[in-house]
Parts: sequence; C-alpha cells; structure tokens
Amino acid sequence: MINTVAQKYRIAGSKSNQSLFLYPSYQNFCGIEVCIINKYGIKLYRIYMLNGKEYLLVEQDLIRICPKPRFSLSPFLYMQFMEPLSNTDSSVDAAWDYVNECWHPRVMDTVKYLAPTMVRWGGCFASYYRWKEAVGPREQRIPMLNLCWDGLFSNQVGTKEFVDFCRQIEAEPLIVVNMESDGRKHWAYLKPGMCRSAGPAEAAEWVDYCNNPDNVMRRTHGDDEPYNVRYWQIGNETSYDPRGFDCETAAGRTLAFAREMRKVDPSIKLIAWGDSGWAERMCEIAGEEIDMIAFHHHFGSGLEDSPLYGTEYRKDFSRTWEHLMNAYRSMEERIREMREQVAPYGKKLAMTEGHFALPGRNRCEVLSTWAAGVAYARIMHVHQRNGDILDIATLADFFGNRWQVNAIIIPTPVRQGIPYLQPVGWVMMLYRHHVGKEAISATNPPELDVVASRTGNRIYLHVVNTLMHRGVRVRLEVEGMKIKGGTAYEIAAEPEFEITELTPDAFKPRKKDFEGDEWTFPRASVTAMELECVQA
Repeated sequence: MINTVAQKYRIAGSKSNQSLFLYPSYQNFCGIEVCIINKYGIKLYRIYMLNGKEYLLVEQDLIRICPKPRFSLSPFLYMQFMEPLSNTDSSVDAAWDYVNECWHPRVMDTVKYLAPTMVRWGGCFASYYRWKEAVGPREQRIPMLNLCWDGLFSNQVGTKEFVDFCRQIEAEPLIVVNMESDGRKHWAYLKPGMCRSAGPAEAAEWVDYCNNPDNVMRRTHGDDEPYNVRYWQIGNETSYDPRGFDCETAAGRTLAFAREMRKVDPSIKLIAWGDSGWAERMCEIAGEEIDMIAFHHHFGSGLEDSPLYGTEYRKDFSRTWEHLMNAYRSMEERIREMREQVAPYGKKLAMTEGHFALPGRNRCEVLSTWAAGVAYARIMHVHQRNGDILDIATLADFFGNRWQVNAIIIPTPVRQGIPYLQPVGWVMMLYRHHVGKEAISATNPPELDVVASRTGNRIYLHVVNTLMHRGVRVRLEVEGMKIKGGTAYEIAAEPEFEITELTPDAFKPRKKDFEGDEWTFPRASVTAMELECVQA
C-alpha cells in the first residue's frame, strides 16, 4: 500500500512539476487510480498511474446537475408519528403538561425546530383505541389499557389535542382508525365485558366529528370550526400478526371502512395496509376507494455479522461505519418491491413507519452517534429518488424519553431538561428546510451520495460524504446555467460521537456562504446546499 507522502512527479500534459500527496483508491481499467490529497486529508484531484514516471491528470470530482424537472416531490417525506407508548417509552405522556393541560412549551419549541410536515396519530395503539373515550370534558374521559405497550393511557390527549398540536407546528394530521382491531381478538376482547374493536360506523363518525362543520358532538365540546383532517389510514401492521386478519379479509374490511368514511367526506385521502405481499390483492379488492398503500420498514445493516447491537459497535468503529453505510440498500430494495406491486394499479406509497431495528439498550445507542446520522441521510436520499411514487415517509418514532429511534429525546422531568434532536432528527430537520419542489438529476462521484431538487432557479443539493477519514473536493456544474454562489448548511462531526442532553447542539448545522462552483465536503458529513443560478 502506498503511504501518503509529499513527492514531486511529472504530470502528463503539465508544464511544471507539482508537489503531490498520493493516496491509493481503487483499481481502474486504465491503471491504478491514485488520489491527490492535501495535508488535511482533502481530496483535490484524481490521477491515473500510467508508468513509473508519468501520471495522467483527470478532472477533479464533478457533480453535474441536469435542471430538468423529473417529478414533483411530496412535502410529506419528513413525517413524524405520534403514538402513546405508556410504560415502554413515555412519548405522549412526556410531551403533555398535565397541570396546565397543554403541550409542554419546551417540547413544542424543539418540535417546531424539527418542523415535520405531517404527524400521524396511531400505530399498534390504534387497534384497540376508541376515539370517543378521549374527547369532551376531561373529567369524563375514560383511561384505557395500553395493551401493546403496557400500562395505562389517560386519554387526556385525544383528537382535539392532536389536531391542536399539528396546527401549532403547521403540520398535516394523519389519523389511523381502529379497523376491528385488525382481526386481533386477543386485543379486541381482552376479558369479559371489554370490547376494544371498532367497526366502519365508528370510523365514519370520527371523520364526521373532525370534518363536518355542523357536527353536534364537536360543537358541544367547544369547537365550532371543523378540524379538516384530510388523511386517514385504515389498518396498521395488519399482516404482521398471524392471529389477525388474513389478506382477503383485511381487504374486504378495508373496502367496507373506506365506503362508510367516504359517505361522510368524499374528499378525504385514504391509505390502506398493503405490506407483506398484500398490496396487489388490496388494490384489486379495495382500490376503487383508496389512494395510497401503506407499508413499514424496520431494518439493520443488511450485512452479515453486524456489530450494530448492544455495545459491540464501539469495539471497531471502522467496521461499524461500513455496516451503517450499507443500510440504505435495504430501503432501496424494500421500495423497489413495493413499487412493483402497486405500479399496475397507479397507487402511491406511504411508509408510515420506518427506522433502524437493532438489539440493545434503548433500541441500541449506536443510533445516538453521528455515524447513524450519516446513514439516515443516505436513506433519505433513497426516499427522494423514489419520490415519484413515495408520497409519505418517515425514519423515526418522533419523541420520547428512552428509545434511540426517536427524532427527539425528552429528558424527564421535562421542567428540568431541554428536549433535543437525535441524529436522525438533525438530518430530517436539515433536509426538510432545504429542499426544492421538483426532483432533478445529479451525478454521484464515487465517494459521495447526492440528490438534487429545484424551485425556480434555486437548486438544492443533499450531499453525503461516505468516507469516514477523508474530505472530498468537487466542482459543481448545472447544465445550461451558471452558478453564482450559494449557501451550504453542513453537519460534520466525529462519527463515534454520541449525543446526549449534555451536548444537545453537537450536530447543529453550520451555515457557510460561498462564491464560485467549487466546494469541499468534509469527511463523514451531511450537507444541504442552495445554489444561486442564472441562465448561461
């Protein structure tokens, strides 16, 4: 292996000798590729070794952008979802101020900074949730057993409070209805006299409560104006439980629910469960009434012998980095499978839950490292590349005081701590604030992962440097346009660094203005760029 040393070599086509730092890269058909890097480890140029005396100088890495719009990007690729988790993770309970009967201001400040574009109410919890128990006067609300997550949920947060939350942060609400407990009788009829299942009529009444301007119950509860909830999901993880509905039954019940709900409000957008190979049959049976097919994706590195568990990830972080950088492939394959299933039916996809699923304390604390943030960014690039069919997506469990898959950690007691973003939250926040309305194409140099979008003449780039130890310098080029300059919002930290409440701003993006068309992406970095362009 060639050591990185300064020596003088003659460059083919060059008129003078140059001092170069040489660094080996990979085998190429025309010889051994060698990178020129400076003393800071920043790659400047590529050269190809032709013989012992001459090197062929090749243009520095280039990101070439084609500004022609390919498809519109949904604003809902940065969704979060809210589910009461009771004993498992305080979640909603930690965010709610029971004394003042409102959302904790400190939590709301952090959520507004994260700025999710959509928030989903539901999850497994939806399969035994009876919405009428959580509306109206507080003293009349009925606490419920949280069957999946253990403990009680007070129902002090219900439809009104959820919609108010969404309005405060300017997010679109999405509600998951109880579809007859998804066929799970062990939840529907836990003990004699208890029924947690709900049918089409109850779902339709919920739509009416939210969207009918003249709904008597809502007006009696003090809200004259409708909530206007446009997005509704029927069924959640229905295919994951062999004790629940089979595909045929689920599709039939989805159709029945959809028809009743649309009678109340034909304008609503309906999402049906279609994971585990159910999408095609769901479209065949219920397709006339539904708009999107939902699926979830819980993933690991996709490689054998993964160190992403417990504290194993700390032993050899180069190996940990390799596994994290491979995780995006799982999402690529997952969306490809779902695309093939729904494409013949013209349906869009909604990934209403998605995140790493790793064994270990608090769902594995590797997810608090900046390396995980870089991995999450690559996965978000997969979402954008599939934005022609993916309308809703998330990569986190929103907030709580324990799970590392959350976008926000809420230290408890809340009055004594400041909620802070996890690495996935920082990246979702960064990309959500700096993205265009239309997807466009961009080339990807070998060490970089790049996606591009535009709004008018403003070009947006999301760039991940996948190298753990070296920066990459590039030239930017937009076909038919001239780059005047722009602004880069950059997160670059030590990959091993683990964020805690003691270092809440460790991954805060740094804003850097620049002129011209060249930029250096630091090692292990995530960058959102806004390019100011004019017609050439």
